[in-house]
Amino acid sequence: MFSRRLKSLTPYVPGEQPRDRSYLKLNTNESPYPPSPRIEAFLREFDPALLRLYPDPWSLNLRRKMAGKYGLSEDHIFVGNGSDEVLSFVWYAFFDGRYGRLLFPEFTYSFFPVYCDFYEVPYRRIPLRPDFSVDLEAMIENGGEPSCGIIFPNPNAPTGVALELDRIKALMDRYPSDRVVVIDEAYVDFGAQSAIGMIADYENLIVTRTCSKSFSLAGLRLGYAFGNPDLIRALFTTKDSFNSYTVGRLTQSIGEIAMEDEEWIAEKTSRIVETRTFFSDALHAQGWEVLPSRANFVFARKTGLSGQYIYETLKNRGILVRYFNVEGIRDFVRITIGTKEDMTRLLEETPRLCCTET
Repeated sequence: MFSRRLKSLTPYVPGEQPRDRSYLKLNTNESPYPPSPRIEAFLREFDPALLRLYPDPWSLNLRRKMAGKYGLSEDHIFVGNGSDEVLSFVWYAFFDGRYGRLLFPEFTYSFFPVYCDFYEVPYRRIPLRPDFSVDLEAMIENGGEPSCGIIFPNPNAPTGVALELDRIKALMDRYPSDRVVVIDEAYVDFGAQSAIGMIADYENLIVTRTCSKSFSLAGLRLGYAFGNPDLIRALFTTKDSFNSYTVGRLTQSIGEIAMEDEEWIAEKTSRIVETRTFFSDALHAQGWEVLPSRANFVFARKTGLSGQYIYETLKNRGILVRYFNVEGIRDFVRITIGTKEDMTRLLEETPRLCCTET
């Protein structure tokens, strides 16, 4: 009853969502703060009778709001049901294994190889540099072999390390203009430089974003992409060959409100950045190695302790962090930045981990 394609799939494993007890949840990079209060006011007044109508399949009003926020026209913007769906359409529209392997970092968003298996796109993982930054030069060289595209997050996940725009520009100047480069900016609002301003200069550049992190709307499922109008039309062609109505009416309306409340976004992201600095400094003082993060999480390890031990011990004490059972990063855990009170509670537990692993 099952297709050959299905039998070959290894699905993405999302962050743990246990139901056995109450946890301090620092494992899925959700915001510790509620979304804009304007959204609550909207929901109180929303007429549910409108739900009998299909939503706008092109999300035109939402795209116009985004265009005003980011200084582009709506023709440069695509929206989807979460950035994961947007990335799936990107894979289908632009990455073709007949032209070579798709390139992405060795340690990165673990959905990338899942999409490759789903769409049968061969890929190559490019090792990170010694400082854990993405090695764009190695991607360009690729051992002299052709590639069908490049994708990487900036900041990268799970490391949190970000690239400066001059390195990205050097990549775009040297990489073939008939192959698409995708930059996933899910975490860019927490201190990294955005490549959106480069869209006008490079017709083969796609930048993807999400409302799940800095907008505190992970439960809404709203993602979007920027690119030249030809690329955006290709994404709409892909979407409309799959499902014309991927973004619901409520989602579009809430997205419009979120785009308008820039003051709220700035205040909350600033607070998370301040807490990240406080927490990173405190971990350093306890002898941890913490990679320099520009995201709403940190990637850290403690000499003598395995990542699995740290994860399991903290879980037993009611705190969830993310552990990746992957060779090369097994000693690390990824820790979402919560409120200052959340991180203080975790810091009360971390000294008890020292030298207790057997």
